[in-house]
Amino acid sequence: MTALIQGATGDWEMVIGLEVHAQVTSAAKLFSGAANAFGGEPNTRVSLVDAAMPGMLPVINGYCIEQAVRTGLALKAKINLTSVFDRKNYFYPDLPQGYQISQFTQPIVGTGEVVLDMEDGTERRVGITRLHLEQDAGKSLHDQAPKLTYVDLNRSGVALMEIVSEPDIRSPEEAAAYLTKLRSILRYLGTCDGNMEEGSMRADVNVSVRRPGGALGTRCEIKNVNSIRFVQQAIVVEAARQVALIEDGGKVVQETRLFDPEAGVTRVMRSKEESHDYRYFPDPDLLPLELDADWVASIKAGLPELPDEKRARFMDGYGLSPYDASVLVAERETAEFFETVAQGRDGKVAANWVMGELFGLLNRQGRAMADSPVGPVELGGLIDLIADGTLSNRLAKEVFEEMAASGKPAAAVVEEKGLRQITDSGAIEAEVDKVIAAGPDQVAQFKAGNEKVLGWFVGRVMQATGGKANPAAVNEILRKKLSE
Repeated sequence: MTALIQGATGDWEMVIGLEVHAQVTSAAKLFSGAANAFGGEPNTRVSLVDAAMPGMLPVINGYCIEQAVRTGLALKAKINLTSVFDRKNYFYPDLPQGYQISQFTQPIVGTGEVVLDMEDGTERRVGITRLHLEQDAGKSLHDQAPKLTYVDLNRSGVALMEIVSEPDIRSPEEAAAYLTKLRSILRYLGTCDGNMEEGSMRADVNVSVRRPGGALGTRCEIKNVNSIRFVQQAIVVEAARQVALIEDGGKVVQETRLFDPEAGVTRVMRSKEESHDYRYFPDPDLLPLELDADWVASIKAGLPELPDEKRARFMDGYGLSPYDASVLVAERETAEFFETVAQGRDGKVAANWVMGELFGLLNRQGRAMADSPVGPVELGGLIDLIADGTLSNRLAKEVFEEMAASGKPAAAVVEEKGLRQITDSGAIEAEVDKVIAAGPDQVAQFKAGNEKVLGWFVGRVMQATGGKANPAAVNEILRKKLSE
């Protein structure tokens, strides 16, 4: 879905690529045994290796390698059986070695793809250029003292997967869909928690503009964007800046910029470095990484069912629409919840309740799926009471709210509150007779061909029965009586 920018001199097309830094889920850092966890007092999760003390040598964390391979396989990417760790040289106070151990010419994962499920039901494929492993830097704190910068090395050495896309994205919406899908895959795998607020997943956004279908323009990189919403905003702002600059006779300069969401602008951070600026060379303390093909195959065999496969199965097995299936598989916990609800029941009905009443409840209460006050077994029991005629849909919603408030199962709520649906045709017919007798004018209107007046009769019967009468039976009996 290409989004064109309306410029003063005509239309412009955005060309977008994303470099996502995903923190590897592991107990320890990439090259040391220091704890890999968010937060903590500054400089309390730092080994001698992370602090670059003299003579300290990196030792690779095998589990981080396994997590990278697992991610590459899920991205349908080529796994390189030989890869090399390089030193990327640059100098910041929070990088104690004076270099970052990363990968350059020989990454652990090669080309792959991510399939986007767009809201209109179409699919878009975004190519993956590479996935490489690298260690994170520490953090410089400039707001602790007026004339000092503090350094926290708790993040120093944390394992990151840098996942680089091809410049295949053409709109902010596609960028959001890409990040959402990528995060979903990482969470299904358990290789990254995808928590952008805590910085365990963040994106560098490369944006350029061109005339539709023309040659690629000069790109600018927007660094360290930490929410999907901010990524979309940054793309819009930066693309508009570039169009205005070009149309005003200027020239886009390749550079690294920062996005200020409060001001709604991007600002220059530094001129864009090229690979030669970092003076890459193989790290002499780390041998080339050699992977066994059988080991990679065993990891592939152990992959869980991923969002694309689960979505296809939900559509085929439960008769769900592409949109509904995409929503339900976006998070693994949601998919598992739905499957428990749908077991042996109508899949579409189960989907409607999960996506409607349950999602609405969770949003109102600010809860996650794992903290739902109504469990999947309990929700399934409520749907059973609708299927067997005990409850109408209207009564079921009332029961659902009481279930959420009390924690009681549907059957207990129905008995305690007396909410069982009236299905006895004799009882319903008696109420219908009363309503018809009380509305001669409405009877005349119906007999004259005014079908809409039927709703008046239905409303009066439902009111008289406290909303418990079976709506289908009410309609049927009313039509029969009014046609006599």
